[in-house]
Amino acid sequence: MKAQADSVGELADLFARYPKVLLLTGAGISTASGIPDYRDRDGVRRGNAPVQGPEFRRNEAVRRRYWARSMVGWPALARAEPNDGHRAIAALQAQGRLTGLVTQNVDGLHQRAGSAGVVELHGSIHAVVCLDCAAQLTRRLVQSLLERDNAHLAGAAALPAPDGDAHLEPAGLADFRVPCCPRCGGTLKPDVVFFGDGVPPASSAAAQRATAAADALLLVGSSVMVYSSFRLCKMAATAGKPVAAVNLGMTRADHLLAFKTAAPAEQVLPTLARLLGA
Repeated sequence: MKAQADSVGELADLFARYPKVLLLTGAGISTASGIPDYRDRDGVRRGNAPVQGPEFRRNEAVRRRYWARSMVGWPALARAEPNDGHRAIAALQAQGRLTGLVTQNVDGLHQRAGSAGVVELHGSIHAVVCLDCAAQLTRRLVQSLLERDNAHLAGAAALPAPDGDAHLEPAGLADFRVPCCPRCGGTLKPDVVFFGDGVPPASSAAAQRATAAADALLLVGSSVMVYSSFRLCKMAATAGKPVAAVNLGMTRADHLLAFKTAAPAEQVLPTLARLLGA
């Protein structure tokens, strides 16, 4: 494995040769903030199967499971702070080194670190939408409704899971009350892209425009196993643009990469930002 200095040098050379670098980030950028990721270093999914969007919309039991686990898990995500990797990306953007930033994450930590114009491919966990009247609510408000109606679960202990989920035992769901829209009594859904659902056309188009405008693509903390992100790698590679990665473990795009830095983003990116800003 290369020494970190060599890896940072390779990244610095990428930025020197290609002034319009697009960053595509995934769960690995947020693990240092205490938010678990979805996959191990071999790209294998951890834990239970995720909620599927079509099932969430048609099945009350699935909605109960989701909201109960989210009620317990969301407070830890809400308290999470940007780490050195997020702050380094904001610094690179402030230096004019980035042509864009696309993230698969729903945690909002890039924005809290100071990044602007972030394309959120999979939405934001901090927003909730009513599927019946299209009302938009904050996740914090919905949390207060959840805790009011399910006091027996408030403060319950459970192992954290990605994106504000928690490993809650089914026995805790029997008496759980699912939140309803305060405006119309309709079905509430977090404003995120569940598995089995498509990325909103506007977000997909923005990500593709950013890829077209870039002259290089750098993956950070993502295995790009989900096609919505992998196709950006294919798009860049097909156009003859270099694709590189800062990621611990394999990616779906390994065969497309010019190089990969197998080191934590929160260690490599701050060094890179300092070197480029010197």
